[in-house]
Amino acid sequence: MAPRCWRWGQWLVWPRTWPPPSRNTLTPAFYQRFSTQTTPQICVVGSGPAGFYTAQHLLKHHNQAQVDIYEKQLVPFGLVRFGVAPDHPEVKNVINTFTQTAHSERCAFRGNVAVGRDVTVSELREAYHAVVLSYGAEDHQALGIPGEELPGVCSARAFVGWYNGLPENQALAPDLSCDTAVILGQGNVALDVARILLTPPEHLEKTDITEAALGLLRQSQVKTVWIVGRRGPLQVAFTIKELREMIQLPGTRTILDPADFLGLQDRIKEVPRPRKRLSELLLRTAIEKLGPEEASRQASASRAWGLRFFRSPQQVLPSPDGQQAAGIRLAVTRLEGVGEATRAVPTGETEDLPCGLVLSSVGYKSLPIDPSVPFDPKLGVIPNTEGRVVDVPGLYCSGWVKRGPTGVIATTMTDSFLTSEVLLQDLKAGLLPSGPRPGYTAIQALLSSRGIRPVSFSDWEKLDAEEVSRGQGAGKPREKLVDSQEMLRLLGC
Repeated sequence: MAPRCWRWGQWLVWPRTWPPPSRNTLTPAFYQRFSTQTTPQICVVGSGPAGFYTAQHLLKHHNQAQVDIYEKQLVPFGLVRFGVAPDHPEVKNVINTFTQTAHSERCAFRGNVAVGRDVTVSELREAYHAVVLSYGAEDHQALGIPGEELPGVCSARAFVGWYNGLPENQALAPDLSCDTAVILGQGNVALDVARILLTPPEHLEKTDITEAALGLLRQSQVKTVWIVGRRGPLQVAFTIKELREMIQLPGTRTILDPADFLGLQDRIKEVPRPRKRLSELLLRTAIEKLGPEEASRQASASRAWGLRFFRSPQQVLPSPDGQQAAGIRLAVTRLEGVGEATRAVPTGETEDLPCGLVLSSVGYKSLPIDPSVPFDPKLGVIPNTEGRVVDVPGLYCSGWVKRGPTGVIATTMTDSFLTSEVLLQDLKAGLLPSGPRPGYTAIQALLSSRGIRPVSFSDWEKLDAEEVSRGQGAGKPREKLVDSQEMLRLLGC
């Protein structure tokens, strides 16, 4: 976590404490001192797609609203920066839209502020007319099986953060000296991870992957990646774009068992068109005879990837000395039920799959942000009705913390617009505080008293320029800064 500093003659570094000091300042008189604004003061927590789309809609549909976006990282854009694969630069173009929003004179980015720790949600609610929680899903679903703690086992989320430059994941340094890796889960993140593991490093040199990650990938000995799922081909969660990229990956051949696709041709006739197209591509890849050119390409491939269906993880198997993952025991499953109710049940059979790296990609999950905010730990969401947090007037949520970690960026956009619309309806109906609120002026005073130095969007643009400059020499779009202390030094802290 980045150190906090503030300016009073000179920059000082203060240790973070919890609970933050000066709680006795939070009196009505304290806030009234700063309450000179007459426009709606709205706070958004989280600067990923949900946060920026929420802010964008509020600014567009209310010509007086002031929106402050708080972010615990020193840099904005959330999973667009830290989650989108480096070889998918087109997906990151949405950053241009977010930058336009941040440049609005009625919008301000407040980075390096951890809500729930540096400032409480209750304090934000006192300072703003409305608060929107859009902080996403920052944790991963645990496997809950023996051996999960062994070296050689990590979450796909941490692996993605590692190669994308998320500061908290830079110490990961995964051991890629093994021949085989197993990814548990069959969603887009699983395919992203498999693709990065198997892509020839020279094909990644002109992306924004971190130099440290690229260095380890150049030395990687991983030749085979298995992507394992509990259910069958009709239930995979990845999309056809990601599947096609894997099938066409240079220097790599695809391994599918035709037996897994028996009877699939008849079953896919009634499924929705996107699922049908995806299933047809899987089916063709599994059973059709290769043409001469493709057969030659696959024969010369030095790496391979495959999908293992109807398998559920039971245990990570240790090496003989117990110091490293050496394989995974899988329960063989069969399907029960139909449609969305289809579930995998164990048959009683098991099989062991040797590997030296296990990556868990069974889902992200949100965490509670503050004791004052209701949270459903089972579903991993904030209980809400159309984005209104249950039993907390003036508090809203959008994105994954509202609905769970599903969908793509466009899904989050729609969801965030809906929450923003509900907030604006409540504002118009007089359901939010009618008197003036101080907004950031009051919060800034609290943060200063706690030794916290927020980072502005202008600060981010300085870091952005530095990253672009560092990347130019290597022909990269940027070389990401991954050390929070270095970022602060560059900003004069």
